[in-house]
Amino acid sequence: MIDEKKFLVAGQCFRVRGAAVLAPGLAPFQYDGPEAPIFDLTVVDALPERSSKRIFTTDSGPGFPEIAIDECPDGYRFSFAPGPGEPLAGVLETDKAFCHCSLKPERQPDAYFALNNALMLLYTFSTAGRGILEVHSSVVMNDGKGYLFQGPSGTGKSTHSKLWLRHIPGTELLNDDNPILRWMPDGSFRVYGSPWSGKTPCYKALDVPVGAIVRIRQAPENHIVRLSPVEAYGSLMASASAFRPFSQLADGWHRTLEAFAGHVPCYVLDCLPDEAAARLCYRTVHG
Repeated sequence: MIDEKKFLVAGQCFRVRGAAVLAPGLAPFQYDGPEAPIFDLTVVDALPERSSKRIFTTDSGPGFPEIAIDECPDGYRFSFAPGPGEPLAGVLETDKAFCHCSLKPERQPDAYFALNNALMLLYTFSTAGRGILEVHSSVVMNDGKGYLFQGPSGTGKSTHSKLWLRHIPGTELLNDDNPILRWMPDGSFRVYGSPWSGKTPCYKALDVPVGAIVRIRQAPENHIVRLSPVEAYGSLMASASAFRPFSQLADGWHRTLEAFAGHVPCYVLDCLPDEAAARLCYRTVHG
């Protein structure tokens, strides 16, 4: 009998089949309810040979995963490597709708890496029209709301979260890398924990209303300003997980971005990595 498990992330269910060992981040999200899966992923030992054409390769550079995308007659093939020029960790094949998918891990030491990246991509694509964004952020909870800190890697998102944890009473980390934003059917906006939290093992099946979204920028002094909706859209888009080759999904992503930019307070915090920056940010966004 093939091992299979269902998981629920931000109210969306997906199913994994045939994985002998699952990444520990998935455990808090296991689900046995009636919700139908938005996609199925089966871990296999081999994939059939088929013709394909390369349409995209990520170019984030050293220290970042490399993902190559090929178009096949009936779907897509994704190849994952831990970094540019490194051996493949796994190959994922999907149908055109990203609903029925197969993953072949190439190297056992990288099986977690391949599975996590496959699930992140499939979740992003499958929820594009459901008011959902997977975003590159660190997010804390305080007083029943979530506060997201965004910016390129190395700008201090995690550091700012740690400053809140240290200096702002009642703060708790929700996710340190890839939380999920959701525009709810009732028009409200929430942030959810996810199984994907970068180097910090913070996997919480919790959600709270979004209090504010703050872009972090390193600076010689602390200063915070609220963004206009147009500026907020650009700031959010820079941190949203979205692959440009898939134009058929773009409308869904853009509708969700516009909704968040127009209704959720968004800021830019130019700051030092110090207590004063955390307190300035807290006073501004919490008020």
